[in-house]
Formats: sequence, C-alpha cells, structure tokens
Amino acid sequence: MLHITSLYASLLALIIIFLAYKVVSFRRTKKVGLGDNGDSGGMLAIRTHANAVEYIPIILILMGLYEVNGGSHLVLNIIGVSAVIARLLHAMGLSKTAGVSFGRFYGTLITWLVTLVLAGLNLYTYFI
Repeated sequence: MLHITSLYASLLALIIIFLAYKVVSFRRTKKVGLGDNGDSGGMLAIRTHANAVEYIPIILILMGLYEVNGGSHLVLNIIGVSAVIARLLHAMGLSKTAGVSFGRFYGTLITWLVTLVLAGLNLYTYFI
C-alpha cells in the first residue's frame, strides 16, 4: 500500500493545480491562447507550472517504489515534507523573478537532493 506516497502526491497535486490556475488566470486576463505573448508575468507563470510538472512526477514515482519495497516510513515522511517545501519555495521564487532568488535557489537545491536521495535509496534497496 502506498499510504505515505499518496499523502504527498495529493499535496503536490494541489501545488500543481494552484500553479495551473495561475496560468489559466493569466491567459484569460490577457486573452492569450498559447504561449506567453511576450508577457514576462505570463512566462513566469507558465515556467513555474511547467517546472513543477517536470520534477514532481519522478519524485512521486521514486517515493512510491521506495515505499512498495519496504522503505522506512520516517525517511519517506522526511522526504515528502522536504519535497513539498522545495516545490513551494521554488514556486514562490520563480513566480516573482526569472533571476536568482532565495526560493528558486533553495527550491531547486532541495528538489535535486530529494531526487538524488530517493534514487540512491532505491538503488541501495535493489542491490541489498
């Protein structure tokens, strides 16, 4: 059973839906069907949503595999909380500026660490 992964999948899905809403809101307000029409705010909304969609699925796949293979519940919860915090930080940082920001930097860093740790744990579980 994937009880722990399902909790974090649900929380991360809510983040994705919120970010999608921001894209839809931009498109309706600015009457833009595709792309960003050269609007920097629209570009940031689109990229913030796309970045979440690019990273969240692999994290959830790796979490689910680790959980199914008997991974530690404590470790899964630490990873899940870290992933949610990372994606919130990244979304807040990138939605405000395309440049360097605290949220974007640490959101990316934590996202990469979570992914690397999960990949390592799954490899370790496989070879042990």
